[in-house]
This record gives sequence, structure tokens and C-alpha cells, in this order.
Amino acid sequence: MTRDSNLTRRRFTALTATAALSTALAGCSGSGGDAANAAEADGDDATTAESTAEPTTESGETTGADSGSGGGSAPQFDGWFDNVGNYDGVVDETGSSTVTVTVGAQANGGAFGFGPAAIRVSPGTTVVWEWNGEGGSHNVAAADGSFESELAGSSGHTFEHTFEATGTYTYACTPHETLGMKGAVVVE
Repeated sequence: MTRDSNLTRRRFTALTATAALSTALAGCSGSGGDAANAAEADGDDATTAESTAEPTTESGETTGADSGSGGGSAPQFDGWFDNVGNYDGVVDETGSSTVTVTVGAQANGGAFGFGPAAIRVSPGTTVVWEWNGEGGSHNVAAADGSFESELAGSSGHTFEHTFEATGTYTYACTPHETLGMKGAVVVE
């Protein structure tokens, strides 16, 4: 091989890596698509979505003794929070009828967290996720598919879900899950 073909191969590799990185980062800085742009164009920054689906017992939810339910014991998340920079335990909100979680909280090297990351609530509690407008577009998607918000980036946007069944519900921001933007709701 000649020196020119080695340089060409190196350059090709460098360009390919740069293109892949640019594509990956584009999802983090996007405006959220047509729905978010339409809301901003209308001047409606405070949009609300609501989820009323009954939670299921699919793969994202753990019930029974394994979840740590009952008696206020520490829930087991099976590594869910291993790469989450702002997880420091479960915030006890039992007895509250409504609990607010910030979407875009400072964590994981930017505005890529839920604040607080994990909460404990009573059955019948409504959790309201409220966007702070930082970190690009985010969503809230249950690991078991029982609830999912739209992708949004505007400050004041909200999504809510009422938790009726006991269990542990893990969720994430789909575009930023690999960065550690994850959360959990423990219902007991």
C-alpha cells in the first residue's frame, strides 16, 4: 500500500465518525418536530397532555416484594439508575394528590434529567411532568408502554398520568435515555 491510500482510508474513517456523531447529536438539539413548532407558532407555550390509561404489569413495572413495596422499604431498580447523575434516593410524596416532576433538570452533563429522579406516591396520585424549556426536546415514556407523552421542548408544557395500581414504574426520555435521563414512580 502506498502512503496516499493510507491517508485516504484515515480520512474516510474520520469523516464517517464525524457524520455519525453529528447525526447522533442532532436528536439532542432538535426543536421537537411539527407538534412543538406548531404550538410555538400559535404562541401556546403552555400545552397540556393527559394520560388516563390504566397501568399494566408488563416488563417496565415490578410488583410485589421485589419492588420494595410495603412498609416504606427501599425499592430495587435493578440497575435502572446506574448512569443517572441526579438520582440520590426516592423522594417520599405519599399522601399528596398531585406531584410535579421537572423535565429538563440539570443532570448527566446538562439539562438531561428528571427532578426528582424517583418518587414514592400513593395509589390515585397524579404525577405532572412539567418542562422547563432546557436541554432541547424531551418526552416521558414508560418502559412498559403504559404512558407516553409527546416530544416537546417549550417551557410550561405539561403531561400528567394518574397511578392507580401499586408497583414500580420506570420511565425515560426516549432521545436522551442513553445519557441517563431516566426516572421512576413507586406506587404503594
